[in-house]
Order: sequence, then structure tokens, then C-alpha cells
Amino acid sequence: MLRGSKVGRRFNVWPPNNPRAVIRLGLGVLVAANLAAAYFIVRPIGGSAQELAQQALEMHSQIRQQQGVLDRTRVLVSKIESGRGEGERFMRSFFLPRRPAYSIIVGELNDLASQAKITPRDSAWALEPVEGSDTLDMLQISANFEGTYPDLIHFINLLDKSNRLLIIESLNATPQQSGGRLNVMLKLDTFVQEDGSAQ
Repeated sequence: MLRGSKVGRRFNVWPPNNPRAVIRLGLGVLVAANLAAAYFIVRPIGGSAQELAQQALEMHSQIRQQQGVLDRTRVLVSKIESGRGEGERFMRSFFLPRRPAYSIIVGELNDLASQAKITPRDSAWALEPVEGSDTLDMLQISANFEGTYPDLIHFINLLDKSNRLLIIESLNATPQQSGGRLNVMLKLDTFVQEDGSAQ
């Protein structure tokens, strides 16, 4: 029994009876706390001031790069929108609606012929699909006229200045046997769209 109590007293270290042990323990705790504080001063949570400054610089650089990409994208979107608007205006101005296209073009040719003092004769037309488009067709018109050479030149000049998109595919002029007049066979191409509107 006595030995057991001595052994029990021997291993029972808390609370220590020796004041020196208490001081040593306190100093150990303070040293450990100081070491932990020193570590966090040298290696703070989140990085040192220099590391944080470097990260801030890198983030500012990334922000500038992303801002540049955003600005370029905005300019590109603006150009695309502008191009789309110009394309739509071009289509409305120069591409005729499909149904009345023939009568519009023949009426225009007759008006120009009247101004140039040449006589319109028979005409014919054909539609051909435009490859790669579901809404566009090419209207091919063959028209015959009769007039003098100067009047024909005047007619071609008026045709060239027309507001319509008219492409002269071919022009054949053969002289008549008398009177200095020419028979003119003109082939023209223009484009029509299914849902267009004449201007």
C-alpha cells in the first residue's frame, strides 16, 4: 500500500509542487507562443507583403488585359452591327421583290429608252437560284431595242447611272439595211429576293 501511494505521488505531476517547474512550464509556453508569433510575422496568413503586392500587380495586369479584350470585342460587335445594317440597307435598295421584279425592270428600261429616244421591242426573262441562298434569285432579262448609235450610247450611259443594280451581261448591235439605225439585243442580270420591298 505504501509503495503504491509513493508511485501514485511520483507520477502525479499536476499541480506541481515545485515553483521552478511552474516557471519552466510558463517559459516553455511563452517560447512556443513567441515562436508561433514569429512564424506568422515571417510567413503571414495569405502571404507576405511582397507576395501580396506581386499578386495585386498580376491581378491588375490581368484586369487590363481583360479590359482590352472587352474593348476590342465591343468594337468588333459595333462593326458587325454596322455591317449588318449596311447590308440590310443595300438589300432593300438594290434587291427587288421577286413578284414585281420583271415589271419594275422592264418599266425602268422603257423609261430609259424613252429618254434616250430608242424604241423598245420584245423582251423575255428567266429566274435562276443563287447558290447558297434560299431567298435570293438572279433575274436574267433579254430585251431588244432599236435606235441610232448616239442614242444607244446615251441609253447605255443612262443605264449605267440607274439606281437599280443592273449588270449588263452582253450587248449585240446589228445595223439595219437602211436609215442608220441599229437593232440592239441586251442581256441584263439583277437580283431579287423573296421578301424584299422596292425602293
